[in-house]
Amino acid sequence: MATISDVAKLSGQSKTTVSRVINNHPYVSVEKRALVQKAMEELGYTPNPSARRLRGQLTTTIGVIVPRITNPFFSHLLNAIEQEAFNKGHQVLMVQSNEDKDKELAFLNLLKTKQVDGIIMTSIENDWVDIKPYLNYGPIVLCNDYVNQEASPMIRLDQTKGAYLGAKHLVEKGHQKIAYCTGGLFDEQGKGKDRNQGFQKALKEAGIKINPKWVFVDRHTIEDGREVFRNILEMDDRPTAIFTGSDEIAAGIIMEAKEKGLAIPKDLAVVGFDDQPIAEIVDPNLTTIRQPVAKMGEKSVEVMIEMLENDKAEIKTYELPIDLIVRQST
Repeated sequence: MATISDVAKLSGQSKTTVSRVINNHPYVSVEKRALVQKAMEELGYTPNPSARRLRGQLTTTIGVIVPRITNPFFSHLLNAIEQEAFNKGHQVLMVQSNEDKDKELAFLNLLKTKQVDGIIMTSIENDWVDIKPYLNYGPIVLCNDYVNQEASPMIRLDQTKGAYLGAKHLVEKGHQKIAYCTGGLFDEQGKGKDRNQGFQKALKEAGIKINPKWVFVDRHTIEDGREVFRNILEMDDRPTAIFTGSDEIAAGIIMEAKEKGLAIPKDLAVVGFDDQPIAEIVDPNLTTIRQPVAKMGEKSVEVMIEMLENDKAEIKTYELPIDLIVRQST
């Protein structure tokens, strides 16, 4: 029985192009479409999605695991992934882990049951030793999260550099009392460790000691940012600046400060992370670390399709640029 690989070989086209023709994708030239259709006729190939899925052949579906779709960073990243995948003849199945280890492993089983061809992980909750066995069932591309391994390609940003740039900017603005907010924990392992190291490096270079009372962990939302500011307001010895783990946190801090009658950055300078649209909406506009979200999504799809079409594709780490964007909050 003919397979999609047979059609690709006979037509002289890639499996991606064949998939586009099968799925009636608009971005296929008349010439290529004719070659694929001719090959399908000669081979007697009739695409049957259910049968192809059961046989373990290409489904043209890429799974994407995100921690929280309500976080604008991940919604923008998913949007970039979906658009690039569509342009290349693939569809996307998004699942949300809610930062739950068991849910993440359950979604990785989509590879094992052949419901997706490969999975892009935009965040990692489990240890790599628990994720690696799923590579036996299909490719996994790590996007946005860094793991010290050589089995899967990674599309990443230098998170250490990003945090370093943000903290150093506050130091250069004359601040000595700098608070820190992270979505993970403030330790040398686990989620957030790269940013922790960048923040620590900047303060150490300036000879500034970190005050544990000014470190806020496991914070993610605008409401978390509001709570962080309320905590700061209750302190006898307050920081004069804060580097946060996301623009959402930073926006919450700025909004709460405004409601309490304090001025940003006079009373508290604020630096965010991501450069989400909210960074230019909040008043004052937010100084932040810009991550190239669209490029990250596009590169993830590009690498995933390369892995699907070439069993011997090189496993590489792709690092994208990261920059400090200075606005009014500092």
